[in-house]
Formats: sequence, C-alpha cells, structure tokens
Amino acid sequence: MLSATAPIPDRILPGFAATRPWRFSRLGGRLRDRPVLAYALAIAAAGLALGVRLVLTVTLPPGFPFLTFFPAIILTSFVAGRGPGILCALLSLLAAWFFIIEPVNSFAINASAALGMGLSVVVATVEIALVEVMQRAIDRLDAERQLTARLYDQQRELFEELQHRVANNMAFVSSLLRLQQRRIGDDPAAAHAAFDEAARRIETMAGIHRRLYDPAAANQALQAHLQQICDDLLMATGADGRINCRVVLPGLQLGLDRLLPLSLLVAEVVTNSLKHGFGGGAAGSIHIGLEADAPGTCTLVIRDNGVGLGTVPDPAAGTGLGMRIVHSLAQQIGGRISMASDGGTVTRLHLPA
Repeated sequence: MLSATAPIPDRILPGFAATRPWRFSRLGGRLRDRPVLAYALAIAAAGLALGVRLVLTVTLPPGFPFLTFFPAIILTSFVAGRGPGILCALLSLLAAWFFIIEPVNSFAINASAALGMGLSVVVATVEIALVEVMQRAIDRLDAERQLTARLYDQQRELFEELQHRVANNMAFVSSLLRLQQRRIGDDPAAAHAAFDEAARRIETMAGIHRRLYDPAAANQALQAHLQQICDDLLMATGADGRINCRVVLPGLQLGLDRLLPLSLLVAEVVTNSLKHGFGGGAAGSIHIGLEADAPGTCTLVIRDNGVGLGTVPDPAAGTGLGMRIVHSLAQQIGGRISMASDGGTVTRLHLPA
C-alpha cells in the first residue's frame, strides 16, 4: 500500500545505514537448533581435549588434569548451547578421572583427587552458566536490533510515503488554482467566489488529510471515515439540521493511495448536492452505498433526493470546475463517473475491485 520514492539520505540517521542489516554473523549458538550436531560436537570436543591433554602429559608439570578440558567446555557451550556443554563437562570429568588422575586407567579415587574433581565441577558449572547468560544477552540484543531494523524500515517507508503524498497534494492544489485562474479569466467578476471555492476545497482536503494520517483513526473503517467527512460538510454548510447523510459501505476496503482521492471525490459530490440539490433551505437526504456490479468491479453510488439534474443531456460530460475535479479524482483511482436523475441526482463511481 505504501509507495517507494527516493531513499532517505544516510545523514538523516547518522551511522545507522552503516550497521545494517541487523544480523550477527556470529558463531555463538549456531548449533542450538541442530541437536545431533550439537551433541556430536560435545563428544568430539571432549575427545579432542583428552587427546591434547595426553600429548601434553610429558611436558606439563604434575597436576592440572583438567587444563585442556575447560576450553572445550566453554567452546561447546558457546557454539552448541547449555545441554551439549553439560555433556562435554561430564565426559571431560570422566576422561580426566580415568586417564589423567592417578591411578590412571581406573576410577579409583582418593581425597585429594576428589577435592580437585569437586573444584573442577564448580568451575565447569560457572563456565556453562556464564556462557548461557552471555548467549541470552546476545539473543536479546539481536532481537532488539532486528526490531530496530524493522522500525527503521517502517519509518523510512512512512517518510517516503509522506513525501509522496505531500507532493501529490501540492500538485492537486496547483491544478485547482490553475482551474480557478482560468475561470476568473473568463469571468473576472467571479474572482471572489472563485477564491472562496478554492479555499473551501483546500480546507476540505486538509481536513481529510489530517484525518487519514491521524494515529487515533488509523484503523477506522472506510464507512466511518466517509461518514465523518459528510458530517463535517453538513456542519460547515449549516445543513446538519435539515439534510440527513448516511453512508453504508460494509466490507469495502481501499488502499491509502486510493483513499485520499476517493475522500476528496465524495466531498466534492456531496458539497455539490448541498449547494445545488437543496436550494432555498430545502430538507432532504443523501445516501452513499454500493450497487451490485459485474465481477471484478464495484460501484459506489452517491444519491440525493434534491432537484435533480434537470434537462442536461449528459451531465457526466459537463465542463464545470466541479465536474472536472470529480473526473480527475476518479481517474486517479482508476474509476469512471456516470450521473443520472432518478428522484434526485445519482452519481456513480465505477471502480475496479
């Protein structure tokens, strides 16, 4: 629904783009979701640590039976997670007990060896716990950075969308003023009325724009949105006591790129009904709804019970400023306009579904 235009310069958020994408190219935790490989790593790490310790036996001073096993426990816990780290620690303890601690090739134990093994268990437990805490902190940081990246992308899209909408609105205002300029050229005496009309249309557009981008109304249904526009128009023209306007559009949804032109079109047609269909303070009603149409299309109908179109042969082909604006807005959303008299004025907007 959002459109993309020029990218935001990196100076808007200094240093931000240089750190994207928010993904850790890290080894930590890579095997936690692959348990077979994780536990295989634990066994291999314990075996490798034992082999290195046996090779170093002739060069190391007496003692230090667990010297090569602690790095294996840390590495396994970091790469494969807590469970494989515990397995590596147990295998390391058993290997050191049987192959390194006197008497070798036996599980016999004396008080000194038991104390050393107990301390080794404490050290291994602390190692695994610290690695687990670190991994959880890294996971939280990774999740927060990914969330920040998503929020940044969303903010960037919204900023680009805002640029796009503002440019479109400025173009619409420019076109509107040029149309009014040509009207004044044809009839200089109508300058005051032309400027009044231009100001009213711009104010209407500003109100619709504010409502569309109001966070409190972000999830408002199309029916409620158009109903609010009609209520505002009735109040602004002082017709809220004598004209009833009802919008019934259940289930109709439009993207934001089509919603703004549709809102302006509805406001223009309703304003025209209030101005020309109920002259002299007449009472009446305006109804906005849907008509059954061919598959793949839908028709939005704006119907009033005012004076109607009179004898105009083809009102939809009219050259008045209001009709030109309505046709232009209809084209923006890929639709077309038709008008008829049927107990009042009936304006149909034929839309692709």
